[in-house]
Amino acid sequence: MRTTAELIYKQIISDLKQKIFDHEFPDMKLPDERTLASQYDVSRSSIKRALNRMANDGIIFKKRGSGTFINPLYLKNESVFNYEESSNLGVTDNFQMDGKKPKIKVLSFDVERPSEELQRDLFLDPEDFVYKIVRLRLFDDQPFMIETGYIPIKIVPKLDQQTIKGSIFNYMQDKHNQSVTKSFLSVFAEPSTPNDRELLGLNEHEPTGIMEGVFFLDNGTPFEYSHMRFHYKYLKFNTFVSVAQ
Repeated sequence: MRTTAELIYKQIISDLKQKIFDHEFPDMKLPDERTLASQYDVSRSSIKRALNRMANDGIIFKKRGSGTFINPLYLKNESVFNYEESSNLGVTDNFQMDGKKPKIKVLSFDVERPSEELQRDLFLDPEDFVYKIVRLRLFDDQPFMIETGYIPIKIVPKLDQQTIKGSIFNYMQDKHNQSVTKSFLSVFAEPSTPNDRELLGLNEHEPTGIMEGVFFLDNGTPFEYSHMRFHYKYLKFNTFVSVAQ
């Protein structure tokens, strides 16, 4: 379970990020810690923790003696990936663009036996079955990702058509008290397929960005193998590297 302090600092980060993208700090400088603590009615330690996390993520930077400033490259290169530390890793919660959350269109929902590769990746036996869920993700009416997920039926025996129209990870958290908090993902690109071009609006010679890997429940159980095919314009994420002296 998340502590109240953890929820508070995550809410502060989320609100400050929204204000940054809404250009509520035209001078690119954040208020000082005392002012922010007063505005959010929290302790300065909560503000300090939120700002330190944002600085570690490259969203802001602190200049000694001058204050805390917004990183202009963060604004310029907004990423659709906005995973928070220890948060549920669902696309619905953590992917956004210009403040918009993705919509979901279910393309297919089937049950099948796992391939040998899926048996290995999800630690399944040959007689186990998996759900195969194919969904199209959109920002407003603009498709940006085709998502194919495989989830063992023995973990979620009552998954239905209505549930997969929303966040499956939130369903696990709300109904089963289990969060998806870890993943191993590979990121690469390859030539687009005819299906990519039809669903994502790509031209013949434009590539498709790929993210694929396994998501794990907080108890370590492999929960889903996911293969995500992106319009290449949306396959962009930011990282912040601290160079050792």
